[in-house]
Amino acid sequence: MRPEKRWTLKPANTEDVNCLQDGLKIHPALCRLLAVRGIRNFDESKTFFRPDISYLHDPFLMKGMDKAVQRISEAIEWHERILVYGDYDVDGTTSVAVVYSFLKKRYNGDLAYYIPHRYREGYGVSKAGIDYAHANGYTLLITLDCGIKSAELVAYAQSLGIDVIICDHHTPDDNLPAALAILNPKQEDCKYPYKELSGCGIGFKLICALAKKWALPDEEVLEYLDLVATSIAADIVPLDGENRVLAYYGIRKVNEAPSLGIKTLKELANVQRDLSISDLVFVIGPRVNAAGRMDDARKAVDLFIEPDPEKIIALAEALQSDNFDRKEVDKNITEEALALIQGDDDMVQRKSTVLYQSHWHKGVVGIVASRLIDHYYRPTIILTLSNDKVTGSARSVSGFNIYDAIHECRDLLENYGGHFYAAGMTMHPDNVAHFTTRFEEVVSQTITPDLLIPEIEIDAEINLQDIKQAFYNIIKQFEPFGPTNLRPVFITKRVSDYQGYSRVVKEQHIKFVVHQHNGTVVDGIGFGMADKFEIMQRGSFDMVYTIDENEFNGNTKLQVKVIDIRPSI
Repeated sequence: MRPEKRWTLKPANTEDVNCLQDGLKIHPALCRLLAVRGIRNFDESKTFFRPDISYLHDPFLMKGMDKAVQRISEAIEWHERILVYGDYDVDGTTSVAVVYSFLKKRYNGDLAYYIPHRYREGYGVSKAGIDYAHANGYTLLITLDCGIKSAELVAYAQSLGIDVIICDHHTPDDNLPAALAILNPKQEDCKYPYKELSGCGIGFKLICALAKKWALPDEEVLEYLDLVATSIAADIVPLDGENRVLAYYGIRKVNEAPSLGIKTLKELANVQRDLSISDLVFVIGPRVNAAGRMDDARKAVDLFIEPDPEKIIALAEALQSDNFDRKEVDKNITEEALALIQGDDDMVQRKSTVLYQSHWHKGVVGIVASRLIDHYYRPTIILTLSNDKVTGSARSVSGFNIYDAIHECRDLLENYGGHFYAAGMTMHPDNVAHFTTRFEEVVSQTITPDLLIPEIEIDAEINLQDIKQAFYNIIKQFEPFGPTNLRPVFITKRVSDYQGYSRVVKEQHIKFVVHQHNGTVVDGIGFGMADKFEIMQRGSFDMVYTIDENEFNGNTKLQVKVIDIRPSI
């Protein structure tokens, strides 16, 4: 039997629910879904359900935007050499593709892009990258999805006569780089209203500002929304505010008029239906990421900027191959890591996981960290050796700020950065043991016991008879789903197996056929839940689930995807 999970009903303001009910005249549970997402009245619900491009903020509200636009305009006017520099993940490569493509259409001068090699240079702005820019006469460097923690390297670039514009969304340190301009809404004195843009989202705001200054039509920037949506999905940023608008229209473009790169990746993945945000996360994102994980991320940028369809097919096939290799390496390292934990009683009992093996592949350590959390639910860091330095990725559990925990160990690190739930770091090999001990101490002192138990957050309680097409049609309008707007999770209490129709399939899943109070019968599936089958055989049980549609033989019907069950009290 798998460990029990916490079931938590999200709090909702009763007055807000009633206000929404009066204004919208829809099922109270749907009003509750809105309220737990911070939506309080009819007008706010209209904005939520009907995202509009006009809701995007003026890009010039962002601190540094005036300087950035002015400097880029001058560089073009004076025919300077411009280098667009980005990270090697999905967010970084899409950022570079967007800004590079936009500028390339309007600048006949020397414009190039640079992606640091994950293994030779590591994350972010590198000395090798700056030296490349200097050796080739580039006088303006635009960093995307990196740079905010590169104060020394930015100073080095400027000492060589290279101006730097930083476009980054990571949390800044107190000591900001002395760049010509920094575009990052998370700066303390930046008054930009929305703080959670992806790196590509900030690149998009830069080209919006340039288009506004140059009096270009909206279409000149909106054509890149499929790449912006891909970055939002892959970088797991909140799907509210501007990100919701960008993702909403980006998904529309993905399905109606995608870039050749996205279109080709979809075809190679043999996806015949419209793509969702989830597909960008699990189908498109891994293939784009695989380039930087297994080889050279330049292939990912080339895929998005290459005009030749035949070359695009070759590039997409290369990414497909990289992704296959990534899966094999990921599987092998995960098995090895689990064996290390299971063979050490002390490690099993810890509040954190920190594992280091010098031979592990740097490109998959973040994925492995996430997989270990599925088995040992606690903050996890996976480390390996690269260029004589130990480098690694951290992943967290719900509610625990792993970036802050790593920050408490900063004296043992040479470099680190990241977010609430994910981070990266570099250290000297001699510090690994000290870091492992310190990190465990920090986590033990700051994490609460409940955060070490997997949590299922529930949006609303409903009855099976509420699961109707009209109800589901409104749920679909909550899309696109993602952080802060996850797919709604429901609980229904005291349901029962219907006439013994529920069964275990393929030895690990449950095919549910359930009813409630001898009423409505609902079909469902519970993946990997075979160990819970005996619970439903003993009598009535409570069920936590999401609702979706199942298509079979041309027929579509509603079904539930069961997440967990418990005996009814």
